Amino acid sequence: MVLSSHDVTIERTPTGVLPVIKPLLGWRVLVPRGGKWGDGVAAQLRALGAAPVIAPLINFAGTENPEQLAAELAALQAGDYGWLVVTSATTVDVLVGHGVRVPATTRIAAVGETTAHALQLAGYSVDVVPTDHSARGLVREWPGTASQGPVLVPQSEIAEPTLVSGLAERGIDARFVTAYRTVGVTASAEVVADVASGSIGALIVSSGSVARQIAEQFAPLPPTTAVVCIGPRTAFDARAAGLTVHRIAEERSTQALVRALAEYAMNPNDSAPPVIP
Repeated sequence: MVLSSHDVTIERTPTGVLPVIKPLLGWRVLVPRGGKWGDGVAAQLRALGAAPVIAPLINFAGTENPEQLAAELAALQAGDYGWLVVTSATTVDVLVGHGVRVPATTRIAAVGETTAHALQLAGYSVDVVPTDHSARGLVREWPGTASQGPVLVPQSEIAEPTLVSGLAERGIDARFVTAYRTVGVTASAEVVADVASGSIGALIVSSGSVARQIAEQFAPLPPTTAVVCIGPRTAFDARAAGLTVHRIAEERSTQALVRALAEYAMNPNDSAPPVIP
């Protein structure tokens, strides 16, 4: 039996089991972050046949106002906050680094499955993950009320005010505190040359700060280089930085990001690409 998906033909084995598909075979893909995130994405890319190139373009540093962060985290542990909103795994690292124990009376909302998974691995319970894995999605689906107390939103110093302003419009007392700083990292000359030559055929974009570093360090990109973004907001930031976006992951997860690249590789001109399980 033969199954076709555009220009990709898949033949069933005699037992009826589908063979492993590697739609990214031959692709070199730049992974713009290191650490656990980069290693995890690289493993997913290898599973689909790609050769990942881990080249961190951003890193994270401590806040310039540690006293304010410490005070807010102390208030969180004292039960002064009804909700904690976590938007990234980096914030989870900050919570763990400060030894934060969230009271049982404080609910936790996570933006995205990746963040929720990081929280759970760190021993925190997660009460809410919006179906739309974005700050706007969380604001739209916010289940809390003003009577439950204020909301703490620890984020990067360059984070958009979407959460705080959106919750404020709903009458919720949301308070931002800088948890960390996002800083650019210069890519090696070898990576810059490989991107310029087209040897690295795809760049995955995990945030607006990554998009800005790509534009600053690599633009103009070769016309054959694919740019895949982790969600609509990141795609907006990438376009604002002057990048052409070729595919957008439907969910804010690394799995969706890698899947979007695989779908693009299978048929770059298709507006309704096949789904890679």
